[in-house]
This record gives sequence, C-alpha cells and structure tokens, in this order.
Amino acid sequence: MADKPWKKNERLIAEAIGGKRVPVSGRSRGDQPDIEHNYLSIECKLRASLPAWLHDAMDQAEKASRANQTPCVILRHKGQRARDAFVVFKLEPFTKRFMPEMSDE
Repeated sequence: MADKPWKKNERLIAEAIGGKRVPVSGRSRGDQPDIEHNYLSIECKLRASLPAWLHDAMDQAEKASRANQTPCVILRHKGQRARDAFVVFKLEPFTKRFMPEMSDE
C-alpha cells in the first residue's frame, strides 16, 4: 500500500535534513515531533497550495539577497511579540546554511 501524501512528505523532509520520521501510532498531539532530529523539533504540514503572498514575499527576499545571505521571510500578526514571529526558509538554502553536513558540495 502506498504512503499517504502527508507521510511521503514527512519521509522526504526527514531524509533531506538527516532525521527520521516518527510514526503517528501510539503518540498524542505534542507528544513527539513528526521528525526525530538532534537539534530541531519538526512539525511537517502538506497543503494543496500556499498563499500567493507567501511566494511573493520569498521571491522578494531571494531577489534582494546577496551571495552570503540566506533568503527568509519573517511573519507575525498585529499584536504578536516580535520574538514570537515565524521564520520561513526554503529547505535547500536552509540546509546549506545551517546544516552543512547535509550539503553534497
């Protein structure tokens, strides 16, 4: 039986970052992350699409970045403390910058 799309996504991400997918069976929400990793607690989400404004924001960050910079988008809602904002990277630039052991260069 083929993996469900969300399971396949978790496996792909786990492989890309050197982690291991944690099976859902026997765990409760917040009990364990989706992927076991040495220093990240990872929750994977797969959606049919992501908002156009998010793609646009990343495009802006990529176009403005210089050779030594990793593009990212920082998101927060009105009233949210800056330290609680979300940071969004594309996976490949993230792993190259922050997980050099995963880079094949």
